[in-house]
Amino acid sequence: MPKFFFALMSLLIFISVSKFCLAEPSQTVMVPMRDGVKLATDIYLPTGDGPWPVILIRTPYNKEGVEAWGGMANLGGYVFVAQDFRGRFGSEGKDYPVFLHGGWSKYQDGYDTVEWIAEQEWCNGKVGGIGMSAPAIDLNMMAPSRPPHLVCIYSVVAYSSMYHQCTYQGGVFRKSLMELWLSGNEFDPKNLEMFRAHPNYDDFWKKFDCESVADRVNVPCLFLGGWYDIFNAGSVNSFTTINNNGDEGARGNCILAMEAYGHGRAEECVQFPDKGRPEIANIGNWMSWFDMWMKNDGKGMEELKPVYYFVMGDPDDKNTPGNQWKSADDWPIPAEMTKAYFHSDGKLSFNPSEESESSLYYDYDPKDPVPTIGGANLVISKGPMDQQSIEDREDVLLFTSDELENYMEITGPLTVKIWALSDAVDTDFTAKLCDVYPDGRSILIADGIIRASHRNTLKKRELMEPGQIYEFEIDLWNTSLVFSPGHRIRVAISSSNSPRFDTNPNTGKLPDEDEKTKVARNTIYMDAEHPSHIILPVVPQ
Repeated sequence: MPKFFFALMSLLIFISVSKFCLAEPSQTVMVPMRDGVKLATDIYLPTGDGPWPVILIRTPYNKEGVEAWGGMANLGGYVFVAQDFRGRFGSEGKDYPVFLHGGWSKYQDGYDTVEWIAEQEWCNGKVGGIGMSAPAIDLNMMAPSRPPHLVCIYSVVAYSSMYHQCTYQGGVFRKSLMELWLSGNEFDPKNLEMFRAHPNYDDFWKKFDCESVADRVNVPCLFLGGWYDIFNAGSVNSFTTINNNGDEGARGNCILAMEAYGHGRAEECVQFPDKGRPEIANIGNWMSWFDMWMKNDGKGMEELKPVYYFVMGDPDDKNTPGNQWKSADDWPIPAEMTKAYFHSDGKLSFNPSEESESSLYYDYDPKDPVPTIGGANLVISKGPMDQQSIEDREDVLLFTSDELENYMEITGPLTVKIWALSDAVDTDFTAKLCDVYPDGRSILIADGIIRASHRNTLKKRELMEPGQIYEFEIDLWNTSLVFSPGHRIRVAISSSNSPRFDTNPNTGKLPDEDEKTKVARNTIYMDAEHPSHIILPVVPQ
């Protein structure tokens, strides 16, 4: 499935620029890395006399699947170089831990490859990097190693921190993503063993945390992401950390573009209009990004905004101010961080409760978790899907606003804060934000999760005292959407979302330690002293 996604995304990009050309590599070589391991590398040379600038992609999905990229690059006057990751397909070495060897620590396969390319007679000394998904992650990992001949990167749907966005969101293992991606692409099982062996954010994960070394990046970067993408926060955080804190060359020279898509095509869900990228055609056409920096020394960058984002909206509302592209000077854009409070009668209101004591509870059984329906997933169902079929469960609490009288745009980060207690020493809390249509559909906008034992820090687990009230913060990442009049805003609170996330056994042990589970009674408070709420980034109209 991930291989199909990679091929599909490649095809869509070439169709979008109205050109398609397959090419055969001019030669295949084994490029030596600093430790002697050799990586299989295809070289696509243009016709005519060189030397030329070079576009590089490194992939775990087989370098032989990028012939179209090579043809397009050659037509644009570039050499195209495609390389298999270490331990993958034609390359030597071990493929675990995946992505680490391309980073900035002991092994630096990306750095070594860029500098090898720069020494070849067909290269003019300028190398740019391109990638989507795993190849884009490799770019994000390579950039902090600062290859002297790297000029720019074009990174599409990639994480900026493997622990926080890819493997343990909110301290909870992203089960379907990691297990199905690793097994589906036949990675060495030691990858999963290593990732499972580090459930806390420790020194192991710091080597995969690109945000922590953003100040080392010294080249212009374009980050293209999606509101329903599995690495939504990765695209946003890559931009904010590097554009604001990167080294000279990168700082102020980055672009963020966020679209209304997930990691691959979503089916059986609301389909927002495809209006292309009329304002940012040169960003949608990756060749223009490389032309700007590798042929024109950045000329034209001054005409671009740092941020472009698609505002979603009801596709059947012809008057909606949504479903259009907007631009901004930074992220997040100016917005009023507005609290919408939970009430015991199931209402979601912009007025807090005045009750002295108010709460609702549910029983969470790990053996009967709330099933995943849509969201930021890879292989399983994804995108803005209708949640009605699981909203009537007894272990799901719903808080719904009155029908809106006016349009309301929310653009920016989403956060849910709750006060809760449990009769278990550990459990999870999940939150979903939905757009309830007049016909009753409850369309998922964003979701998130927090492990109770990680409520204070992701660096270690701290079990709860049963019966004690704690405060929890659930990060729902980012979105941009206009609620139409007649629609309602809904927040759903529960303790599971499976198989998107590992189910917490509620015993105080990790899910893979044993098979024992406990039914947890989890109570959410929503009174004057404990005003559980969601924070919405409301954009003034």
